[in-house]
Amino acid sequence: MHFFSQNFDYEHPWAHVIIGMWHKYPNQYCSHVVSVDVVDRSVDPETGIIRTERILGCKQKAPAWIVRLFGGSEDAFVREISFVDPATQNATITSVNLSLSQFATCFERIRYSPNTLQPNQTFFKQTAEVEARMTLWRTAADGLERWLVQRFEQNAHLGKVGFTDVLRRLWEEREQLQLQAAH
Repeated sequence: MHFFSQNFDYEHPWAHVIIGMWHKYPNQYCSHVVSVDVVDRSVDPETGIIRTERILGCKQKAPAWIVRLFGGSEDAFVREISFVDPATQNATITSVNLSLSQFATCFERIRYSPNTLQPNQTFFKQTAEVEARMTLWRTAADGLERWLVQRFEQNAHLGKVGFTDVLRRLWEEREQLQLQAAH
C-alpha cells in the first residue's frame, strides 16, 4: 500500500468553502471530471448533518499498456460520500474508485474545518491510500501503486488550483451582489 497526504489552508471562511465544494466541478483545471451525479442526499433531523452521495464520472488518460493489461476504457467512476456538519463546522468526504477496483483501489479522505488561528481561513486535509490487488506479482503491484499515487498527486494539485479558482469566482460574485444590493 502506498500513501499520499497534504494539508493547507484556503483563504476563505468555512461556510464559503463548503458552498464552493458543491460548485467544484466542472472547472478548467480538472477537465478529467466530466460528470457529477447526486445519488442521495439527506439531512439528519436531530443533528442537522447533511449526507450526500455522488458518482463522479472521469476520463482518465491511462497508459495504453494499463488499458490492455487490465481491460476497460478511459471512462472511470468514483463514489463519493460527504458529511457536512454545520453545528461543528466540519465536513468530511470519502471517495473510492468503482472502476477497475478488482485490480487497485484508491481510498481518499478529505476534511474541511475552520482554521482556529485564522478565522477567515479553512483548513484542508487530504489523504489517500492506494492498494494494488495483485498479490502474486508484488513487484508489479508496487510499481502500479507508485504510478497511481503519482497520478493522484498530479490530480490533487490540479484539484487545489481548480478549487481555488472556483472559490475566487464565487467570492467575486458574492462581492458584486453585495455591491448591487447596497445601491
